[in-house]
Amino acid sequence: MLEEIDLTSPRGRLAVRLRDVIERRWTAEVQAIGVYGSLAHGDDRDGSDVNLQVVTYRQAAGPKPALRRVDGILVDLQVTTADEGMRHARDLTPRWPLIADRLVCTRALHDPRGWFDARRDAHLARLAETRPPEITALARHDWEVAAAAHDRAVRLAEWYETDAALVMIAEARLHAALVAGLLSRTYFRNKADAVKRTGLAGADVQELASVLKSQAEELTARGRPVDGSLADLFG
Repeated sequence: MLEEIDLTSPRGRLAVRLRDVIERRWTAEVQAIGVYGSLAHGDDRDGSDVNLQVVTYRQAAGPKPALRRVDGILVDLQVTTADEGMRHARDLTPRWPLIADRLVCTRALHDPRGWFDARRDAHLARLAETRPPEITALARHDWEVAAAAHDRAVRLAEWYETDAALVMIAEARLHAALVAGLLSRTYFRNKADAVKRTGLAGADVQELASVLKSQAEELTARGRPVDGSLADLFG
């Protein structure tokens, strides 16, 4: 609810101003407006963004998605239809650990029909009915991305392409963190939170190799090995 947003914060006040403008201009088109990220968690500070979610009744109605600064504050305006947003709430992808926070923790600035609560409940119900093999398959996808990035980082380091190797290491850290999040059904606030909470923020190439080896063993134990025959690829 509105009273849960910190109105002493410049980001909170800007979110309310944005809501008011959207409600006035697209009264008949907008079903709900909410914030996610630091404003929703109540810990925004200087340098934080305003992450605004607008839900419309129909496609191509309401404001257009935008990413720009307003009064020195970065505003990330996302727009979706109510039907599309509800469908996405029941989708599970390899990026689930980075998406779930928005689905579960959005706070409403305008939501007379309780759409955000309904979306949260739909997502949690989908998660509750998800069987371990489905989660393992998603984690294996992230593991493959992490392992490939790690291998590229090693090769680039051997070629003294240090900057490019660092980019690949960051990619490997993130996807290894997503593996950990999926296997433990833990979601994160953002990419930085993911690598920090999984202890991978400072992992070097050797440490990443050890983490990936351990994850490969766990995925194999869960019945989804990370390497296999050609038949396994199409099985």
